[in-house]
Parts: sequence; structure tokens; C-alpha cells
Amino acid sequence: MHRQIAGKLTGRVTKWIVLVAWLIIVVVASGFAAKLTDVQNNESSSWLPASAESTRALDKLNAFQDPNNLPTTVVYESSSGPLSKADLAQIESQATEFAQMKGAVPNSVISPASAQKLGIEAVSQDGQVAQTQVTFNFGKNGWNKMPDVASELRDMAAIDGVSIHIAGQGGQAADSAKAFEGLDSTLLFAAGAVVIIILLLTYRSPVLWILPVFSAVVALFTAQAVIYFLAKYADLTVNGQSQGILTVLVFGAGTDYALLLVARYREELRRHDDRHEAMAFALHRAAPAIVASAATVVLGMLCLLFAEMNSTAGLGPVAAIGITVALLVMITLLPALLVITGRWVFWPKRPAFGSAEPTASGLWAKVGRRISVRPRAVWVGTAAALGVACLGMFSLNAHGLTTEESYTKDFDSIIGQRALTDHGLMDQSNPLMVVANAEQGGAVAKALSGVNGITDVLPPRTEGGVAYVQATITSDALSQKAFDTVTAARDAVHAVPGADALVGGYSAISLDVENASGHDNLVIIPIVLLVVMLILMVLLRSILSPLLLIGTVVLSFGAAIGLSALMFKHLFGFAGQDASFPLFVFVFLVALGIDYNIFLMTRVREETQSRGRGRARWSRCRPRAA
Repeated sequence: MHRQIAGKLTGRVTKWIVLVAWLIIVVVASGFAAKLTDVQNNESSSWLPASAESTRALDKLNAFQDPNNLPTTVVYESSSGPLSKADLAQIESQATEFAQMKGAVPNSVISPASAQKLGIEAVSQDGQVAQTQVTFNFGKNGWNKMPDVASELRDMAAIDGVSIHIAGQGGQAADSAKAFEGLDSTLLFAAGAVVIIILLLTYRSPVLWILPVFSAVVALFTAQAVIYFLAKYADLTVNGQSQGILTVLVFGAGTDYALLLVARYREELRRHDDRHEAMAFALHRAAPAIVASAATVVLGMLCLLFAEMNSTAGLGPVAAIGITVALLVMITLLPALLVITGRWVFWPKRPAFGSAEPTASGLWAKVGRRISVRPRAVWVGTAAALGVACLGMFSLNAHGLTTEESYTKDFDSIIGQRALTDHGLMDQSNPLMVVANAEQGGAVAKALSGVNGITDVLPPRTEGGVAYVQATITSDALSQKAFDTVTAARDAVHAVPGADALVGGYSAISLDVENASGHDNLVIIPIVLLVVMLILMVLLRSILSPLLLIGTVVLSFGAAIGLSALMFKHLFGFAGQDASFPLFVFVFLVALGIDYNIFLMTRVREETQSRGRGRARWSRCRPRAA
């Protein structure tokens, strides 16, 4: 029955129907896929858990500031001595021009002179560095426009003998947009290149790789279109991170499914003269393993919905949709393309009808025979090697990155931040933001003033029964010192009776992100492992085998993390890793690695049914006839 269904999908007429249907789908889908960036939500609230203190603070901060505001710091640095009076006068004049720029928030410019009136230090003690702050607002996802704004600011702020740097949130947004510019296309081409190389090495055909790659592109565009509609009309959270991961997952999983199907098809072409019949048998035998693998990964990805981080929880459905579409494409479109093109697509090694199966005497057949002689020694040795690699996990530093450590080169915002720090100035664009009950605003401000690492506590502003107190953190906004300051500030304001104070701001958000990511690493990974193990028990109708397979996943994960940590530290010299790094490594490992386990065990069970358990070993041990 299953073979009849498989044969209908790739029949002499239906193969063309399948091809035309998918071509229509991808043409329509590509237009909507291109709009996926438009429905991304990269705001802080889309990443943070609703329970985080900084998230709850954001809701009350809306009365005092627009969440789309991007405070931007223009840093003036003189390397030849103090800034002259003429330089400072020009800086004041430029501040007026900044206020007229497109997107500048009215009354948001703070020049050195206006900062002095507010009691804020904007010129360094040595007189070599000064800063002007201006806030921009281009609406949702307005950070994409900041590279052009930063360039315009540099041109307008030009002063002879003075270096100009654009720092603060706006400068970081500009550099981030520049760093991630073209990321989707880069990932697409990189993933495609890896797939092409793998297929060339596997099948040694200069033509065959085109079919799986084309199918993967169709799957990607279709999945992006589906996700676009869900993000626009069903409130699915999609951000730049999940969209980038989607590209890699679709290509990776799609290639896995293609490799298994093509291998089976090539086997059947040697047994059947009619390629349509060969594909019917190949699809009948390969599809159950592919579907089982995809279903396992989909359910595993949906476990991400238990994550505290909204960005991680949103990744679950996005990844599940990508895997599902990749499955549908690889068991319908790819078989149709293979049958349409015929045997010549395997050139120069066409699998002729009746020819010998090369896998019976190839490299992996030899490896299999060697393993079968001493299987215990092989698995013990392999497990020991992976266990040693796992020791590298102790050097993993996945506790977040400072602003400077977030990039592999010195962007302008990093240089500007360093200039402020080196000359004793604080970046005013990343303040600590505290909201509390209006009656206790003064008490909260007083409590903040006594916290180490905080300066320039401004008088409270009141709006709708809520008091807003702003202060400056003296250390880098993403440093551990800043996080310690946030924690101390929270302890101080929470102790004010009846204040119901909430501490937000960039540093507080980053701290909550790190804490939530750490929680998700400890919770989500065990949940996914448990779900995958239960699914494997159902698929394999066994208890021991799934435990062994999960053991290989855990060992592979530990080894991958361990080796990566050692390379990051000793080869690349990275200061640390993002807090979400372990979980994302695990997501890729499960999504792509579990395929191989299921494919292998499915084939082992099939071979056991046809050859019998231990038949080869028994035949070597029995006595010969006289």
C-alpha cells in the first residue's frame, strides 16, 4: 500500500504535476518570503520573558519614553591636547543642527552646555573628550536606518584635528546593522556551499547537487512565507536570530533527507530497469525513516515553547515549520526531479540496471566490517575520546559579553565608548531607568544615590501616578560590573516601603536576558532529551536502544561544546560566549544529529529482518564440514 502511494507521487504523469505545483507554490511564496523581515520583532520586549523585572518596567516606562527611541552619543576626541574654546563653540552649534535631523526626537539633544545645567559631566577633566547626545526614533525596527544616520552625524560633526565617533545605543545599533548586513543572504550562500561540497564528495557528480539544493531553496522560501503569515496574523514572534537559524536548519535537515533518499534511489536503480518503479521502492523504504526523523525533530523543537526567553520560545514554532516544509519538499519535489532527470544525473557513475552495488565493497563497508570484529572496543574507545573532549566544557564562559567583546573588530561605537571610559566620562545614552509609585519617587531617588557604581541621579518625574528616576551607571553597560550595579540598585529600591519599584534600562534588560538564558539552558535541554527519548522508544519499540542513542547525543553535545570552548579561548582568543550559545548548539545537534541515529537504526532493523541477528558472526564461528 505504501509503495503504491509512493509510486503515484512519482508516476509518469504525476511527477510533472508535482513539479508544476511546487513551482507555482515557490513563485507565490517568494514574494511573501521577501517580506519576512518586515514582520520581525527585534524590540527588547520580544526577547525578554514577561515575568522579567525589566519587561514589567518597560510597560510603565512607555509613559516617559517611546520604546523605539535610540539615544545616540556623538563623541569628540582630541589627541593633540584639550579641545579649544572654538572647538567647544562649534560643538554647541552642531548640537542645534542635530536637532533638525530627520528622525531626531524634539528636545532630546543634550550638548555639553545643557548637560552642565543638568549637573551631568559631558566634557572630560583633561578637556580632550566631549559628548553630545541626540535621540532618534524611526519607529519599529528603526535601527536599520541608523548606519545612514551615523554617517550623516560624522559628516555634520567634522572638526579639524578632532576624531568623531558615534556611540551609545544609536551607534551600537548602526554598527550592529552593519555587522549583520546581508546576513540572511550570507547564511543562504554559506549553507548552500556546504551542501554542494557534501553532495559533490558523496556522489562525485557535478550535476546531482543541483536537485537537492534547488529543493532546499524551495523549502526555505515556502517556510519563510508560511512564517510570514503566522507572524503577521497569528502573533508568532520572529526576529533576526530565528530567521537566520531557520535558513541553516532547512538546508541542514533538507540535505539529510536528500542524502538518504538519493542513496536509496541509487540502490533501487541497480535493481529495477524502470526508474519510476525504482523511485517507488526507494521512497517506500526511505520515507518512514525520514518522516520519523522529521517528526522527532519537530516535537523536539516545539519543546522550546517552555523557554523563558520569548526569542527562544518563538524559535520553536519557526524551526518546526522549517523542518515540516523541508520534509514535504524532500519526499515530493525531490523524487519528482530525480525521476524526471533520469539516470544521467548521476554522471559520471550512472547506476545501470543490474550493475554491482559499490557500497558492498567501498570504504564504509570496510569500516563496518572492521567495527563488527571488535564492536565493544570501538564504542568504548569512541566514548572515551568524546568524554575527553567534553572536559573542554569547563573552559566555557557563556556568561554574556561586554560591548567591546560583542564584535570581532573595533567598530566606531566601541572606539567611542573606549574614549569616554579612558577619559573618565560615562555614556549617558544607556541610563538606569527606575519606575515606582509617585508618592515614593523621592525616596527611590535617594536610595539610588547610595548605590556604588551609580551617578547623576536625576530628580523624579511623575506621570499618571508613576515616578520615573533616571541614573547613570559608571561602567560598561554590558559588563559584569554593570550587572552587579543593577542587582544592587534593585535591592536598594525594592527596600523602599510602598514604592513597588522596578529597575529597567539597557543593562537591566541584558542582565535579565542572561539570567533567562541560563534558566533555559538548564530546563529546555533535559526536556528535549526526554521527549526525543520517548519518541525513539515508540519508533524503535525498544527501551535500551533509545537510551544508547540519547547517550550518543549527550556525548556529541558535550564534545562539541568542549572543543568549541577550547578553540574559542586558545585559537580565536574570544573573551567569552553569549549566554544562549549552549542551547543553540544543542538545537542544531538535535535537529541534524538525531537524523543520523534514526536513519542508521532504521536500516539496521531492516537488515536484521532480512539477514537475521548475528548471522554473519555465527557463520564465521561454526565448524567447517569435513
